[in-house]
This record gives sequence, C-alpha cells and structure tokens, in this order.
Amino acid sequence: MTDLTHYFGGQSIPGRSRRFADVFNPATGIAEKRVPLASTEEVATIVADAKAAFPGWRKTPPLRRARILDRFKFLLQDNADRLAELISSEHGKTHDDALGEVTRGLEVVEFAVGAPHLLKGEITENVGTNVDSHSLRQPLGVVVGITPFNFPVMVPMWMFPVALACGNTFVLKPSERDPSASLLIAELLSEAGLPKGVFNVVNGDKEAVDALLTHPDVKAVSFVGSTPIARYIYSTGTAHGKRVQALGGAKNHMVIMPDADLDMAVSALMGAAYGSAGERSMAISVAVPVGKKTADALIERLVPKIKALKIGPAADRSSEMGPLVTAQHLAKVRGYVDQGVAEGADLVVDGRDFRIDRQGYENGYFIGGSLFLTASPPI
Repeated sequence: MTDLTHYFGGQSIPGRSRRFADVFNPATGIAEKRVPLASTEEVATIVADAKAAFPGWRKTPPLRRARILDRFKFLLQDNADRLAELISSEHGKTHDDALGEVTRGLEVVEFAVGAPHLLKGEITENVGTNVDSHSLRQPLGVVVGITPFNFPVMVPMWMFPVALACGNTFVLKPSERDPSASLLIAELLSEAGLPKGVFNVVNGDKEAVDALLTHPDVKAVSFVGSTPIARYIYSTGTAHGKRVQALGGAKNHMVIMPDADLDMAVSALMGAAYGSAGERSMAISVAVPVGKKTADALIERLVPKIKALKIGPAADRSSEMGPLVTAQHLAKVRGYVDQGVAEGADLVVDGRDFRIDRQGYENGYFIGGSLFLTASPPI
C-alpha cells in the first residue's frame, strides 16, 4: 500500500500525525493507498510556510506570475492522461469523463494567464470638489480551498489559478477520498517555476478543516461540497473574520417541451443523469415531460438507452459509467432506490440488479442506471 504525503515548501512531506485514511479504488473495492490526516499543528506549519512565501509572491509582477501559470498550462496538457488516470483510480469516473474534467479546469488556467490586464487599478479625477478617486487591486495573503471528491481536479482549478495570478499564496485541502491528483498538480506547479510555499496541499479531515477555518493567518476560504458542510464552513469562517464563499450541493430538472427534438433530449439526459455516476451537483435527477404524448415518447426512447448503458471500470475505455466512489455511497444510493419503491414510485429500470462479471472487479462499487416514474400523472 502506498503512503501519500502533504505538499509544502516545494516538496512532498510525509504526515507526522500518525493518523491515516484508506484511499480505495472504487472499481475493485481495494484500499490501494493511505492518506495522512493532518493535525492542527501540521496545518499551522503549512499555513506558516504559505505566509512566509506571500511577501515575495506579492511583489512578483503580475506578468511573471502569468508566465508561470502559462508554463503550468502546458504541463497540464502534457499530463492530462496521467491526471485522468489518477481521478479514475480514486473517484471511479470513466477516463473520458475524467479527461473532460481536466479540460474544464484547464480553461480556468487559461483565463488566469490573462489576469494581468484585469489587475489594473483606476483613477477617476474630480469625483467631488478637490477629490480624486483611486482604486487598487491587492492580494489578501494566504487563501484556502476546501474541495469535494467528485471533481478533484476541476474544482481546485476553479480556485487556485486566479488566486495565484492575483498574488495570493494558496493552501488546498482536497477530499481525503481522492487526493492524489492534487499532489500531482502541486508537483507540476513547482516544475513550472512556482516559488516554494506559494501553493501547498494539506491532506486531512475535519480537524484540518477546522484548523484552516480558525487560523488567524488564513484570510479567505473557498468551498464546494454538500449544503450542510457549506453552511458550517461559511458560519465558522466568517465568525473568524475570513472572507468565505461556500457552494452547497444541488440537482437539476430537465423540462422537455412537446416540440423538443426527443433524440437530442434523450442523448443530453443520458449524459447529464448518468455521467460521473450522477455524483455531481449539475446532474439531472428529474425529467419533466410536458404532456402525456411527450412523456410516452420520452420513456419509449429512454428506457432502452438506460438498459444498454455500459457500466464498467475506467480501465475499459468503452465504459460509459463507472462505480460510485465508496461502499458507503453505494449503500446510500441503493437506499434511495429502496425508498422510492417503498413510497410507491414505479421503478421502470432497476439498477440494483446490475452485477459486474469482470474478474477483479466483483467487489467494486457498481450499480446500474435506474429510472422511476412518479406516481402522479405527467403534466
């Protein structure tokens, strides 16, 4: 079993707390790695390292910061498959889905490369009698990203490229379920020329999160995850004087109008509902066909697509849906299906019946696509 590390001071640093969590391969159900869970003292060391790096990074001209990010962009492109394989091995999503995640994150890096133009201040003369107005854009200092398991590359890259371009130093606390991609990103940033201490990765659980939320040298926190935790992050961080943005969970509805192109709608619905095994806030969980004729035609096209959905490990590049991320999440999703049946919904496609027959993957966290019809008639 591989022991993972933290990353600060421009290098990988083993955990000292002697607390670890197993990192499972969801396709096999086997724990292949251990991730260290940082203590409050370890978090303080990493924040201190980021704070020490801040003055020099802040004084670095924005154009030089952007050039480092530009080199990082090309390294991301060169290592896209490698990152996708790490995502798949710890999250479970298919290789194509994982590559798409890397691409979405790369787009933010491309945006951040253009940040020097956006960092210009303004001067407005004579806003009042003998009064001129000056505006400056200045970095905050040490900022933190706390990110979820479902997009271990894309969501961190929503945060740190812009933060770095603006002159902040960054501490990333990724999900302990799939932390390896964050460690590779840290290595690529160092390879691109980012100074030591400017980007750091601390692995951990609630103890590490609380240490970051309460540390006086952390100036801002960005979070994406479940709604209850988002509320906790926001209330705790702001109570300690930090700027906080906290994005909670969500799901979406698709409304299918009578004049819709149903083949196109079904194709979009399959990707949105079952892509990434539905483990994302933008997943379509409810389709609302308008009118019985629309509903009947939609179901006629949708049911065979769901039954034909190819479910398997990312190692099989033809897989269309991979496993769920943990055994606990698999039990939770099965429980939702059980609950729907118990409450009287019509289970047209039962994903609980799926069993993978591939050798080595019998204990993976797989479930088939499911489709309920509500007990009430369509609109």
